[in-house]
Amino acid sequence: MVLPIYEIRSLKHSYADQTVLALEHLTVQPASIVGLIGPNGSGKSTLLRLLGLIERPTEGKIFFNGLCVEPFAYEARFQITLLPQEPLLMKRSVFRNVSYGLKLRGNQNNLIDRVNAALSLVGLPSENFARRPWYALSGGEAQRVALAARLALRPKVLLLDEPTAGVDAASAQLIKEASLRARQESGTTLIVASHDWEWLYEVCDEVIHLFKGRKLGTGRETVVFGPWQPREDGDCQKVLPDGQLIIVPKPSHPHACAVIDRVAIARGDKNPEVKAEQVVLSGIISRMALEHASGDVVVTILIANVPFSVCLARHRISSDGFYPGCRIWLSYDRPAVKWI
Repeated sequence: MVLPIYEIRSLKHSYADQTVLALEHLTVQPASIVGLIGPNGSGKSTLLRLLGLIERPTEGKIFFNGLCVEPFAYEARFQITLLPQEPLLMKRSVFRNVSYGLKLRGNQNNLIDRVNAALSLVGLPSENFARRPWYALSGGEAQRVALAARLALRPKVLLLDEPTAGVDAASAQLIKEASLRARQESGTTLIVASHDWEWLYEVCDEVIHLFKGRKLGTGRETVVFGPWQPREDGDCQKVLPDGQLIIVPKPSHPHACAVIDRVAIARGDKNPEVKAEQVVLSGIISRMALEHASGDVVVTILIANVPFSVCLARHRISSDGFYPGCRIWLSYDRPAVKWI
C-alpha cells in the first residue's frame, strides 16, 4: 500500500473567529495531480498555505509522508514549495532570483546548469534572460521566473495558486507545460488551485470542489445562489432572466445555496413530459472538457445565466449529438436538491 504524501485529519482554520476551512479528512497520493476549484473565498488559498506549512491550522493535523508536521518542519521544509497567486521577485537579476533557493539550501552543485534548465522549462532562454533585472520583465515573464525558481529546487510537492491568472496566453501555456513536466520527469506531486477548470479536468487525477471552506465534491455539482421566493406549494423558486424557474425544496436557512448534482440532459424539439417532482429547463451547451481521471466528458449547460454541470460517457456525446452551441433539455429531481 502506497503511503499518502499528505493526509489531513479534522482540520479547521479560522481568522478572527470565522472558520474559513473545515475538512474532516483528505489524502493526496504521491506524484498525483490534484485540482482545487471553487469560487473566491472558498478556502483554496488557505488550504495551499496550510499544505505548504506556512501557517498552523487552528485545529487538526497534517501528515506529510506519514509524519505529523507543523509549520516549517525540518522533515518537509525542503520538499514542499508554494507558488502564490502574486509572487514577488527580489530586486536582483533573473539568475540570482532563480538560484537563491538553491544557495539557501546549500545545494550549489551544478548551479548554473540547474538554473539554465529551469529557465528553459518555462521558455526563458538563459542567454536572453539570466542577466535581466527584475524590473525589465513583463507580468507573464515574472510569473515564469518565479516558477523557474521553484522548479530548480526539484521539490516533492509543488503547490500552485492560480498560476495562470492575469498572464498572457503564451505565458499561461508555458506555465502549464512546465508544471506537468515536473510531474513527468521528477515525480513531483502537483496541487493546483485554478479557475481554469477545463485544464484541471484534462490533467488532474482528482478534482476537489471547495465551497465555503468545505469539500463539496468533484466540481460536477451545480451551486445555485438565491434569493429564493416562496411558492404556494411550499417549495421555493428562483426566477431566471428568460422567465424559467429553478424550483427547489424550502432552504435550510435564508442564505442557503442549492446544490444540484443529479442532472440529466436530452435533445429534442418538443417539450419533454414532466414527471412528478421533476424540473425541466431549456438551455444551451456552452463548453465541454474531457475528464482525465474517468475518461468522461464534463458538459456545461447555460440555463439563462446559470451554468449547470453534468458528466457524460464519451459515447453519449456522439450518439446523442451533443456539441457546444446546441440546445438541450435539462432535468433534475426536486427532492434530490441539497443545501449548503
